[in-house]
Amino acid sequence: MFLNRYAVRYAPLLVMTFLLLMRFAMSSAPAKGESIKVYNTSRGVVEEVRRVYKTDEEWRKQLTPEQFHITREKGTERAFTGKYHDHKERGIYQCVNCGNDLFSSEAKYDSGTGWPSFWKPVSELNVRSEIDKSLFMTRIEVLCARCDAHLGHVFDDGPPPTNKRYCINSAALTFVKR
Repeated sequence: MFLNRYAVRYAPLLVMTFLLLMRFAMSSAPAKGESIKVYNTSRGVVEEVRRVYKTDEEWRKQLTPEQFHITREKGTERAFTGKYHDHKERGIYQCVNCGNDLFSSEAKYDSGTGWPSFWKPVSELNVRSEIDKSLFMTRIEVLCARCDAHLGHVFDDGPPPTNKRYCINSAALTFVKR
């Protein structure tokens, strides 16, 4: 009796919450096998590319254990330990998993946090974001739009003109000198 009374009262709310969460999940991640548009910095054009899907076994063969942990299991490297946190060369930072262009050295700055920080991606097409409620806090996770690799998080405490700080793990990146 007790359970039925509350189940009837709160069932519509639970169903609505579930449907909203499913709508968010479906709208934030493109469907498997789908093509997406990304900005190619070397050609200076937006192009259509296939999304990259691999099994964990395939990713493990391609990536180092640290890269796999960070990009596929949503890990984080320790502050001031990544190879790109104090990197100064000019070029493009790409996704270590799929080679998607992500950030330009022109948007890189020293945030003092110990991770490579950027005030914008090369294009909003090349990254996507999701709400991350892990570790007892709410943050915005940054993912590669092409392969869903976890890159890091974005915060609203960066420099103008965007006031964004894309705090990215070095292990999620590879650098191409330009």
